[in-house]
Amino acid sequence: MKQYDYLIVGAGFYGAVFAHEAHKRGCKCLVIDKRNHIGGNAYTEEVNRINVHKYGVHVFHTANKKVWDYLNAFTTFNHFVLSPVANYKGELYNLPFNMNTFCQLWKVRTPAEAMAKIEEQTKEFASITHPANLEEQALVLAGREVYEKLIKGYSEKQWGVKATEIPAFVIRRLPFRFTYDNNYFNDPYQGIPIGGYTRLFGKLLKGVEVQLGQDFLLNKKAYLNKAGKVVYTGSMDAYFDYCYGSLGYRSLRFDHQLLAGIDNFQGVAQMNYTDPAVPYTRILEHKHFELGKQPDTVITYEYPTTWQQGDEPYYPINDAANTALYEKYKLLAQQESNVIFGGRLAEYKCYDMDKVIERALTYFENER
Repeated sequence: MKQYDYLIVGAGFYGAVFAHEAHKRGCKCLVIDKRNHIGGNAYTEEVNRINVHKYGVHVFHTANKKVWDYLNAFTTFNHFVLSPVANYKGELYNLPFNMNTFCQLWKVRTPAEAMAKIEEQTKEFASITHPANLEEQALVLAGREVYEKLIKGYSEKQWGVKATEIPAFVIRRLPFRFTYDNNYFNDPYQGIPIGGYTRLFGKLLKGVEVQLGQDFLLNKKAYLNKAGKVVYTGSMDAYFDYCYGSLGYRSLRFDHQLLAGIDNFQGVAQMNYTDPAVPYTRILEHKHFELGKQPDTVITYEYPTTWQQGDEPYYPINDAANTALYEKYKLLAQQESNVIFGGRLAEYKCYDMDKVIERALTYFENER
């Protein structure tokens, strides 16, 4: 007899939703996480009554009403809409690319004028019919000015290589919005959980045994023997001791700063720095995610970094070589009959939060 029906490795969205659904069905579950908190990368920590996104901004958005209704059973969302500002050498531009951006760039006023300007900027690259990299793809879609000011520097900092070495698919669909609309997402359901994400995770995991500060990989054999099935949400290559080599990731470094006595540092929740000379990619001001009125503010400088084994993997590098390597690991995973691999790291995909939740829920739908 096993001690648990499910051992769930990771207390992020996949693990927490899976645990909630299994517990609801009468299964005995244990959730472990190597960090000292629940919530995975969506964890928020309260600092001076401000919920700080400790691992980068997480704005929930979805077009899936089922997922939206599911989460609303545990929390209420505010009406925050992400509208970042890009800072290029002190010049400020609205994102995503919309009529405000085009007006700031070229002083155009109408959609027809903006379209004509983009056509003028891209015509010299019309001969590039099969873009080989991000630079060519961006030039074909947006032209040189948009590329140089708003895409090139940010992308090279984010991925740690020249734009000519970044796969074209990263920016294959570059949305232009010919309205004065700064809403970053098109999804109808958007917002931030009131009270922070950590409170939401606490409700998802209510009644479930949780052990924090526990590293599954350091004692894998013993943990595998604890439960009938193991749900693993960590990196696939780490699970198999990197036997085929490491998958590629980008990591991040966060510099969180409490600015006591300053109630508004930059006037926007997220400002992207597209100048390559600036070492960070963005500054977050957390109170604005919750439309806060506190007398202090907390800001975060976000620095992309090279990933090495032992670092936190944030962004899978889904180029051809890494995709082929992941497929080799996936074949090994298929031989692990009692292990369920789920979530962003285990599936080596840059899933949005709603997609992770959807996949966890789908498991139980398929078990009927």
